[in-house]
Amino acid sequence: MTEERRVPKPAKIAAAVVVFLLFVLLVTTVFGKKGLFEIARARRTYAELEKEIGRLKEEKARLEKEIAALESDPGAIEREAREKLWLMRPDEKVVLRKKDP
Repeated sequence: MTEERRVPKPAKIAAAVVVFLLFVLLVTTVFGKKGLFEIARARRTYAELEKEIGRLKEEKARLEKEIAALESDPGAIEREAREKLWLMRPDEKVVLRKKDP
């Protein structure tokens, strides 16, 4: 005679509740608002922003150097005026060439 072991009903319910809670905990840990996927996305965003900050710092340093040159170097002012504003001295002639296609 094999004797079947019967688990009392409250123990079955308690086990089901524990399994359900563990499942909910697992799902929220992976997919929740502060879950693993969200943390990975936040780390990627952080790395992208760090790169952008580095690029902007380099650009800021370049622009500050350009500002310092324009404030103190008359040659830099003249160079900017010629290149960006197409200014020339009264005794100069500008020769324009067509670009080859």
